[in-house]
Amino acid sequence: MDTPGTESCIGTQVDDAEFLVEVKSELPMKINPHGKRKNLARHYAPHLLAVFVAVLFVHDVFGTHGFLAMHRKQQEIQKVKSDLDRLSKENSALELDVKNLKTDAHTIEKIAREELGQARPGEVIIKLPAPPPNDSQPPKP
Repeated sequence: MDTPGTESCIGTQVDDAEFLVEVKSELPMKINPHGKRKNLARHYAPHLLAVFVAVLFVHDVFGTHGFLAMHRKQQEIQKVKSDLDRLSKENSALELDVKNLKTDAHTIEKIAREELGQARPGEVIIKLPAPPPNDSQPPKP
C-alpha cells in the first residue's frame, strides 16, 4: 500500500506471480519562494494599503497644497478682495476731491479760509484759542 512519503511500483513477473516492490523515498521538502512571497503579499497587502491611504489622507489634509492650506488661501483671497474694494472706493473719493479742487470754486474758497486762514477783502478773521485738554482726573482740593 502507498503511504505518504513512499512510492510503489509493480515489478516484473517471476514464476507466474506478480510482486509489489515498495521503494521508500524521502524527498526533501522543496520551498517555493514565489509561494512564500505570495503568502507574505496576501498577509501584508491590506495593511500596506491602509498605511498608504492614511499617508495620502494626511498629505491631502495637512500638506502644502492640502485642504487646510487651500482654506487659508481662500480666506486670504477674500481679505485681499475686500481690501481691493475698499481701496477702489477710497480712490474714487480721492479722484472726486481732485476734480473738485481743480474746478469747484466753492471747494477752493473753503480750503483757503479754513486751512490757510485767508479772507475776502474787508473781512476780519478772529481766532479763538484752542480749548484746554480735558483731564479725566478730578481736581485736587
